[in-house]
Amino acid sequence: MPRISILSRILVRVLDNPPRRPYLARGAGVRRCEQCKLPVESCICAHRDERATHCRFWLLTHHNEFYKPTNTGRLILHSVADTRVFEWSRTEPPQELLDALNDPRYAPCIVFPAGEDYRHRMTANVVDDSRIPVFIILDGTWRQARRMFRHSRYLQHLPVIEPKTERLSRYSLRRSTVERHLCTAEVAIALLEQFDERPAAEHLERYFELFNGGYFESRRKWDRSQE
Repeated sequence: MPRISILSRILVRVLDNPPRRPYLARGAGVRRCEQCKLPVESCICAHRDERATHCRFWLLTHHNEFYKPTNTGRLILHSVADTRVFEWSRTEPPQELLDALNDPRYAPCIVFPAGEDYRHRMTANVVDDSRIPVFIILDGTWRQARRMFRHSRYLQHLPVIEPKTERLSRYSLRRSTVERHLCTAEVAIALLEQFDERPAAEHLERYFELFNGGYFESRRKWDRSQE
């Protein structure tokens, strides 16, 4: 199914069911590009381009993330071919996701830090010559991601993979108390590097840097205008 149709249906559901708290962070009134969500004068869409990979990314996105211009999941969507986006629900997952999980062409696993109580589900290698590796990234804040991981019964049978990387987060638009908590785009970059998808990793990292730099500069301009 064409990506635009999937995203259109997600946006319709989101608009019909707005978040409990609207996006009211600083810069909320700025006129933004509809695609990259940066202020129109800092738009990076001219640099958009997709790289084909053997693996796939499926973003299981928290409802509130669709509204946040600081969300980096859309950078993966704009940079890595065949990326899919599903809206997370604890009890009513979208049928498209359930169908994809049961599709024998794919070998899906959840991307999440290792834990003792699910050690039996941890895997270090998802390479299977007969199926396409799929990385399911829980796209939300760290608190939201933990809830998504713990309370989504339809994901409990899937193996879990932790990115093997020494990188520290360079994402300055949201603060985390743990340096090694990477943002969604950085998680994808780490996995692409880990599974030798270097061209896609380098392309996504460049796009992420453009986004990070453009957003930071636009925020500085907005702050100066309020002085």
